[in-house]
Amino acid sequence: MIIGYARTSTADQSAGMEAQQRDLEGAGAERIFAEQISSVANRPALEQALDFIRDGDTIIVTKLDRLARSIRDLMEIVERIQTKGAKLRILGMDLDTGSATGKLMLGILGSVAEFEREIMLERQREGIAKAKAEGKYKGRAPTAQKKAESVLRLLKEGLTEVEVAEQLDISRSSVQRIKRQNKPETV
Repeated sequence: MIIGYARTSTADQSAGMEAQQRDLEGAGAERIFAEQISSVANRPALEQALDFIRDGDTIIVTKLDRLARSIRDLMEIVERIQTKGAKLRILGMDLDTGSATGKLMLGILGSVAEFEREIMLERQREGIAKAKAEGKYKGRAPTAQKKAESVLRLLKEGLTEVEVAEQLDISRSSVQRIKRQNKPETV
């Protein structure tokens, strides 16, 4: 059986998700696991796909970066796939781990992709440092702080930190930070 996996980082990338699904179907995917989530988060659809595959199956993705976040992550995923007797195909690279050459190329290309990502992150850090030095860097907008009034009100109503965090769609640590920043008599 051919199983497809598609991922975009955000819901705003619906065109990218549609294109991936179209390409996977065109490559013969009989079942597609898809999710819109950052690669650094837990990826439940990927886990489901890896649990679903059986001996002789092939899991396909459109591009390497849709599957793995680092060479280590890639090798762990490939190991899980191979342990089940399945193989991996990456359409954009015309790569198939069913052959020794395919496995070698995957390792090399995975290393190059990770190197490129590290270079990009290094440039990003340099750009941020330069902007800070010039007084132009403002940083990320404090989204949880905008909800401080609601946090304090809900805590006063007797909700727990976890309940407040879930209700306002912020982290528990943000709730705790807002609590700390305000006088004890207001909480």
